[in-house]
Amino acid sequence: MSYELNRLLAARKAPLPTSKTVDPVTATIIRGAMETICIEAATHLGRAASSAIINQSNERNGAIADAHGRLAGAAIGTPHLSFVTQSEVAYGLMKQEEYDWGPGDVFLANDPDYGGGHLPDYCVYAPVYSDDGELIMVQCLQAHQGDTGGKDPGGFTLEATDIYTEGLAFPCIKLVHRGKRRHDVFDFIVRNNRLPTFAGDLAAMIGGVQHSVRLLTDMIHKWGAGVVKAAINTNIDQTERRVREVVASWPDGTYEGTTWIDADTQGIKDVKVHVTCTVAGDQLTVDLTGTDDRPELVGVWNTFSNSRSYIMTQVVAMMDPTINKNEGFFNAVRLVIPEGSIAQPPPNKPAALGSFHPACEITEAVCIALSGIVPERAAPQVYKMGMPNAVIGFDENGQMWLEQGVDTRTHDASAVKGIDGWGACPNALGNLLLAQAEDAEPRFPILSKSREMVTDSEGPGQWRGMPGSTNVKQVLKPAMAMAWMVTQEHPLRGMCGGEDASPYANWFDVGTAKERKVPLAENAQLEPGAVIAYTYGGGGGFGPALLRDPQAVLEDVLDEYISVKRAHEKYGVVIKGHFDDYNLEVDLAATEALRKAMGVEDLREPAE
Repeated sequence: MSYELNRLLAARKAPLPTSKTVDPVTATIIRGAMETICIEAATHLGRAASSAIINQSNERNGAIADAHGRLAGAAIGTPHLSFVTQSEVAYGLMKQEEYDWGPGDVFLANDPDYGGGHLPDYCVYAPVYSDDGELIMVQCLQAHQGDTGGKDPGGFTLEATDIYTEGLAFPCIKLVHRGKRRHDVFDFIVRNNRLPTFAGDLAAMIGGVQHSVRLLTDMIHKWGAGVVKAAINTNIDQTERRVREVVASWPDGTYEGTTWIDADTQGIKDVKVHVTCTVAGDQLTVDLTGTDDRPELVGVWNTFSNSRSYIMTQVVAMMDPTINKNEGFFNAVRLVIPEGSIAQPPPNKPAALGSFHPACEITEAVCIALSGIVPERAAPQVYKMGMPNAVIGFDENGQMWLEQGVDTRTHDASAVKGIDGWGACPNALGNLLLAQAEDAEPRFPILSKSREMVTDSEGPGQWRGMPGSTNVKQVLKPAMAMAWMVTQEHPLRGMCGGEDASPYANWFDVGTAKERKVPLAENAQLEPGAVIAYTYGGGGGFGPALLRDPQAVLEDVLDEYISVKRAHEKYGVVIKGHFDDYNLEVDLAATEALRKAMGVEDLREPAE
């Protein structure tokens, strides 16, 4: 790995060579077919895999790269996975001759230093050829796997200082050669994974891409390779053109955003992410210069490709949602990611935890910066937990089980202009769902005691964030719990005058003499019957809270999202009556007086 390799993987790539032209309607039909095939691939994986994080939580995504390594299409999936896959494929394309690419082949990649995200995100991909043997595109499936064969189960090591501690890294390895599985390679990879379900999950990924390759081959046969290549070129060019049109409508200028991680996994405090967004005509530049680069930091290293992906996840969210998501975004937006910073680390840095932080802080900082231009779309694409509680144990046969904390909760669902925060999880997680207790409890010796939203945990605002929640679980057999806690001192930011959400918190051995709040990072052994409680922060608010409709504040009190006291202190709303008597109502005169005293007139925009 080298910084030079990163530059090569991220370099602008040429259009596919073709003498054919295509009209916009045909290009759209072909794009739609490719996206549908990506959805089929992801659905195949979700139904065929057996691990909860894939078949229950849907942490997987289908995408297509073209023969030059450009993102040509993607499914509706986990957004940040949509924009990292093509970098892994681009490395494989550089090695086509050495690795003997051909029809029927299937490859695996996950190496953070060769275009990947973090090690648990496995990318399985297969080339698609025309009838005369020309490589046209590559079908990909990306999914989070529960283990990576490293020092600690699950692939997350709190004290890791190199990538080798975290598990096996594959720049590009062939799983299937000319349609026949390479059993030696497959068995080697499975042997170095603790989860008994992994063999089936990996096989499901292989089957998903093979199914999609057949569909794409039929599509190429129907339209012809030249027309398909022309359609890919047209769609990428259209996206670049539309992105530049949006940027040209923005005011020229420099817009900055700064966010912080409480501490790295070893306690080094206040890890900084800084973003400068510059608009000059139709050119948007996103520059991470000023982001932390202290070499002694542990656990807060995001990969170069992952940093590009998270930047783009937020940029996409700030623009017209009808713009197609493909390489055109990368062609239109200039990204500056300093070498040696936590957003582009030196070789062999551990990266497992970097996909939480600083990845989320990168998107949050971009959102803060661009909120001054497009406040109506300023919804941070983040999930701010340090990491969910991972609970790990072994059954009587010595097989590992891993409950990754991907179950139902509410957290980080921020408001946007005109809409309160809502739902169980932030839109950054896209199609990712949260597993149900009814599914988790038969799989693992863990009892879900309660899941309750926390009153007064929303970010106050003219449109308020969604409250967070506390999940309480009891382990029924000896287990190990691993946690890294951030977002206690630097919670999720409110936007455009909205207030920050509540901080996160985590407790182990609840109700015993050993009960303790996890201050930063802990890898604890839990006895049978031990209880853990994880409190997720809510979403940030949007706009000044004093401008919120008093009747909406009353509804929040009735729904127990906020208390009467918070309505008074944060929203300047006086509520009279008694909750138990069902006669609560807004005292309009007292509310007007209170808000005037709190300075509401200074917050209102002058009438036009």
